[in-house]
Amino acid sequence: MGQNFGFVKVAAAIPRVEVADCVYNVQEIEKQIAEASRQDVQIVVFPELSITAYTCGDLFGHTLLLERSREALKQLLQSTAHYPVLCVVGLPVAVGNSLYNCAVVFQRGKPLGVVPKSYLPNYKEFYEARWFASGLSVVADTVELCGEQVPFGTDLLFESRGAVVGIELCEDLWVPIPPSSYMARQGADIILNLSATNESIGKHSYLLSLLRQQSARCIAGYVYASAGFGESSTDLVFAGNGIVVENGTVLAESERFSMNPRLTVSEIDVERLRTERRVMTSFAQDGHASGREVRRIPFELPEVPLRLTRRVASRPFVPSDSAILDERCEEILDIQAAGLSKRLLHTRAQSVVMGISGGLDSTLALLVAVKSLDKLGWSRDKIIGVTMPGFGTTGRTYHNALSLMRSLGVSIREIPIREACELHFRDIGHDISVQDVTYENSQARERTQILMDIANQTGGLVIGTGDLSELALGWATYNGDHMSMYGVSASIPKTLVKYLVNWVAENELTGTAKETLLDIVNTPISPELIPADENGEIKQKTEDLVGPYLLHDFFLYNMIRYGFSPAKLYFLAQRAFDGEFDAETIKKWLKVFCRRFFNQQFKRSCLPDGPKVGTVSLSPRGDWRMPSDASSALWLQECDEL
Repeated sequence: MGQNFGFVKVAAAIPRVEVADCVYNVQEIEKQIAEASRQDVQIVVFPELSITAYTCGDLFGHTLLLERSREALKQLLQSTAHYPVLCVVGLPVAVGNSLYNCAVVFQRGKPLGVVPKSYLPNYKEFYEARWFASGLSVVADTVELCGEQVPFGTDLLFESRGAVVGIELCEDLWVPIPPSSYMARQGADIILNLSATNESIGKHSYLLSLLRQQSARCIAGYVYASAGFGESSTDLVFAGNGIVVENGTVLAESERFSMNPRLTVSEIDVERLRTERRVMTSFAQDGHASGREVRRIPFELPEVPLRLTRRVASRPFVPSDSAILDERCEEILDIQAAGLSKRLLHTRAQSVVMGISGGLDSTLALLVAVKSLDKLGWSRDKIIGVTMPGFGTTGRTYHNALSLMRSLGVSIREIPIREACELHFRDIGHDISVQDVTYENSQARERTQILMDIANQTGGLVIGTGDLSELALGWATYNGDHMSMYGVSASIPKTLVKYLVNWVAENELTGTAKETLLDIVNTPISPELIPADENGEIKQKTEDLVGPYLLHDFFLYNMIRYGFSPAKLYFLAQRAFDGEFDAETIKKWLKVFCRRFFNQQFKRSCLPDGPKVGTVSLSPRGDWRMPSDASSALWLQECDEL
């Protein structure tokens, strides 16, 4: 994909038009092509019948209008021949004894192809079948245009190394199986739609839902340009919709009801779309089952500098819309609780055993357990929360753990581990003053042994408290906190854990429980395996050691979900975290992430069961199957070359 990382800059152009004034219309179109080129746009699409205007009515039956529209197209080709952008405009085209509503594709003054509209509306306010024939009935495969024989038909795809483009016109999108569905199956990455959709109450929101759904179904980019100001208002009003959508997400949308020309610009990530299609293997099954063969018309995607205008989410696991976040938090907790409930019933568990540290992860696991038992109608005292103070436990986390368990009504056990660890150090001949990996991991394994044995005592299950981010980095002690009998948060990233705990505090709890949760949310993340500082505060902060979870979760999501390379991750992170992290900091932790992600796979290869919640999971049974001894050399080399 080169240095542009698969991004293709596209634009939906909404020109001002005069009905049946082809000269005026192509002058306006030319201005917008010039502006698109100035903004380094590579593909620009105009509305349906943009050279004549859409609302010409019975004037489409006049030879004069048809001849002048072709002359205007010829003038447009000549005046824009020095622009490299791929352009698509609307034109009525007579072929034999029929007239077709067409999209004309051209670049550098040369017409590349003509695509007629497949489905013609002939209901309510639209009567296109009065003037035009359906492109599905076309027999000819070329048409004479501006002195050249040009490919003609609904079977055209326009192909370059960087993108494959398919074209449909307005009503084509609204039918049960749009032409774009076939185009996508045959390789089209980007669909362009030349449209003339009038406005009526509620129609715009329906249009947006249609565009989101079709782009998602096709795993494609979709650029929609609809007629705007200047069209006849005899019976209808056209607001001018310029919309760019990628796989269900609206990237850019124009202002509606503007009297001025608009250019709606964004970048479609073709690399991401192709990765999604490869991963969704059903996408390619029976790709030619429709029986529709295609002709591929080559074009040259212009080389342009990469300057993103689209937003890059810095917290991809966390919805930016507060209403969606609220809905998502509730749904996530329900998924976690449903998974745990099934496991408890299946195993006939008599208790739920968990280590409660006063930190975020164990707090979330406890909240899930409480929700699960409440749904089952079991008493909360079946939850045995075990706090196990060690060398690094601080007063803040210790008191928060006890306060939370009391306020939630679960059973509490307190089992200090200092003496057991000291005895173990003597048994293995370890100097307690050496606070190395042995010193730290012994505490984690001692705690796991206690939990497992209590579960055996009480006929229960040990519920894991680790999260997705820790699994990605291998930030867990092998056969220590790495192990449990069911991991409820195995696919919850660290950046989301805090929001989930905070959501429960704000929406489901009051009093002491709420106050405790809010304090836990504001406590620094730490394994608390090293003694506190002289003020009794947490000395060992996880993010000082492995790096900011904000960055790691960003790397994790984009690498696992879309297969992005370190170079692309680095590029996107600089945009997403502009003002939060500088380039050197991003590069430093990106290399740490790549190294740890590969080196720690062996811990993920033997994970306990746990429910999948989002689109990213590292379960070795379904979502992420990677050899434990895979080499990270290629990824680290690219990091070094950044």
